[in-house]
Amino acid sequence: MVTRERPRPLRGRPRVSVVIPCYNYGHYLQDCVRGVLEQDGVDVDVLIVDDKSPDGSAEVARRIADGDPRVSLIAHGANAGHIATYNEGLAAVDGDYVVLLSADDLVTPGSFPRATALLQAHPEVVMVHGFARTFTDQPPPPRTAVRSWSVWPGAEWIDRVSRAGGNPVATPEVMLRTATMRQLGGYDPRVPHAGDFLMWLRAAALGGIGRVNGVDQAYYRVHGNNMHVQQFAGADTDLRQRHEAFEIFFAEDGHDLPETPRLRTAARLAVAREALVVACATFEHEGSPVDAALAERLVALAEEIYPESRDSRLRRRYGRLANRSAQGRSPLLPRGVTTFNKRVREHVEWRRWRRSGVESAVKLP
Repeated sequence: MVTRERPRPLRGRPRVSVVIPCYNYGHYLQDCVRGVLEQDGVDVDVLIVDDKSPDGSAEVARRIADGDPRVSLIAHGANAGHIATYNEGLAAVDGDYVVLLSADDLVTPGSFPRATALLQAHPEVVMVHGFARTFTDQPPPPRTAVRSWSVWPGAEWIDRVSRAGGNPVATPEVMLRTATMRQLGGYDPRVPHAGDFLMWLRAAALGGIGRVNGVDQAYYRVHGNNMHVQQFAGADTDLRQRHEAFEIFFAEDGHDLPETPRLRTAARLAVAREALVVACATFEHEGSPVDAALAERLVALAEEIYPESRDSRLRRRYGRLANRSAQGRSPLLPRGVTTFNKRVREHVEWRRWRRSGVESAVKLP
């Protein structure tokens, strides 16, 4: 059962190793590294791994490393891709704890001492996360008062995530024990778009998961080079890889968990439901362009993952929406109504996630 408790103070000065993979993000590097080096209460070392960026990122990284002995650089002679870059950096560091931080993201003041205090107080916890705020140009002022800690037994965290079907954790706010990272062996190249999610599942199979509540642990940058630019762009790839991450986990790491068959079915159901929700949403905004091909791929994915979805209310709703669109008719509800309903649902889910750290479970109608 999840426990919630008051935070305890950090003892000593644990060492945190931070791996910063970089590809064409040299203009963000200075701010990213500065936020790491300014963490109080812990000793930090930074390893920048530049993956043969053509924008001169390696030169920026080299200047930063030359100016501070805590910073080092690996500069690739040829592009290796993000998974290989992550794993090379993670294998090279040896602090007590490790953080993987993209060069375009930031950590908030006090993030590391807050996370290490929880890991220090709970030896059974292998991974800590918190809340990562999104931003575009300038990050907003962070919340800094810790309200509480939440600690889940790994099996319970896996259960809740499987029933929800989603990844409740972004990368910049995660801290792992370095010993755990060694045991996990790095990111899996079979799921390049869901490697972090598979990593969290595998970590939870080894121990507990902690969360620092009430504060902002990191900032996740939203810009033109990541997947948040278009509302549904890449949804089919994201959902398929999330499904594949679940399948790999239950086949290779989670087979000894209590009720593994039930969890596997719950995960398939949840991902299929999300695929159908997104497929319906592509038709629901009056006056917006409809990506019918994407919607069809999402429906096919849902039926492949969870065949029973063919008889669900969501699937029937999708059929009605697709037929109306093919006839040149408007959605079943005006755009303003669907937009309002969507915002209400998203706000409720956001508040629940911000409070608990795990999305609510979903059921296929």
